[in-house]
Amino acid sequence: MTHIRFKSTSTIQAATSPNESTRRIELTPWDLQMLLVDHIQKGLLFFKPTPSQEEELQGSSVIDHLKTSLSRTLDIFYPLAGRLVMVENDDDKSTSFFVDSNNLGAQFVHAVADDVTVADILDPIYVPDIVNSFFLMNGILNHQGTSKPLLAVQVTELVDGIFIGCTLNHCVVDGSSFWHFFNTWSEISRGNNIDHTSQSHPIFQRAYFDGIIDFPLHIPFHHNEISDERSTPPPLKQKVFHFSKKKISQLKAKANAEMGTNNISSLQAVLGHLWRSVVRNRRCSANQEAHYHVVVGMRQRIQPPLPEEYLGNAVLLGTVTTTVENLLEHGLGWVASQINKVIASQTVKEGRKCIQDWVKAPKISILGGVTPNALITGSSPRFNVYGNDFGWGRPIAVRSGAGNKFDGKLSVFPGVEEGSMDFEACLSPETLQAMIDDSEFIETFAS
Repeated sequence: MTHIRFKSTSTIQAATSPNESTRRIELTPWDLQMLLVDHIQKGLLFFKPTPSQEEELQGSSVIDHLKTSLSRTLDIFYPLAGRLVMVENDDDKSTSFFVDSNNLGAQFVHAVADDVTVADILDPIYVPDIVNSFFLMNGILNHQGTSKPLLAVQVTELVDGIFIGCTLNHCVVDGSSFWHFFNTWSEISRGNNIDHTSQSHPIFQRAYFDGIIDFPLHIPFHHNEISDERSTPPPLKQKVFHFSKKKISQLKAKANAEMGTNNISSLQAVLGHLWRSVVRNRRCSANQEAHYHVVVGMRQRIQPPLPEEYLGNAVLLGTVTTTVENLLEHGLGWVASQINKVIASQTVKEGRKCIQDWVKAPKISILGGVTPNALITGSSPRFNVYGNDFGWGRPIAVRSGAGNKFDGKLSVFPGVEEGSMDFEACLSPETLQAMIDDSEFIETFAS
């Protein structure tokens, strides 16, 4: 059995501490609803740098180089070196949270998997369980950011590769912010100068919510009422389904032709195709309800719009509900159009209303809180995943950790080839095997 050897643990701080006036960053409803779920865990697999490439890394080892460049990145993303602060409000027995950019530091761990190769990660039918060991803070909930680092990085050396796994507190970042941080770190690592005046630097201001909500928010949250026990999930496996640019184009054309429209996007067509396949292979009864939860980016759906560089959560969950019979009797076009309608319904007006309604009646998501017979898709094929060159070449694969995994979780990433997509599907072994054996489904994806 393969074991991970942990060689060193370091605390990485920003080289300069932020001004007192910018230390406190309020949490919005989109942030606070993440208090009781896991951190975001995403990582990249690289081939090991050659001796000549390693010599070019400013004369230091890969590990020392990554530590130095991470510290420089935290100069820009300084809240990630801070901690959450919880304030108990005696007047109404509520709780408030904010980020204190106190520069207590991020955690950095150097690990080694002596007998694991790149092929051991990429070749198996299912994602090997050891990938979960490439991430830190497994089982730690976001509200524990009051005492745990908001950012934890594990760099694991393989026989012929390196895996850089990042764990980030989901109360502080969403997928867009996560990859903005990763992109900036890799850019600094490969020698590009980025400072606070750069157009791509993160934006922390909460003034965009003026007139919508008042900070700090008071919520009925009591950490001493939260059980530390985690329920044991049923056996689950993960498989990466790769859709080529050609196959995606065919699915999109088919969906739009069936509906006599051109409004259905490539992603919506693939989501509809996956949903029908999963439901068909789960062998559900015809009258059972089926749900698809789609994470919708809200940066451009509030007024004024949030800049893409905004650091924080800016997503809503749109839900399509139908019956298994309805889903399977209708064609791909109808299913994809239902997803399209739900996404389109998340307007500026609806985004503002959801924020205001949440303040009146806060609802905090919990692990395993997704309805039965449901799928939920997170991440995005638009994120810059394969541009993360740290100085010795582009990544060869992206993988996620154990955080927020349950039966029905799909994570979508861009594929290595331009225009392709990868879906990391977390499902029961029986469902995944049935999908692999399903000729109708198998014809539409590569590998």
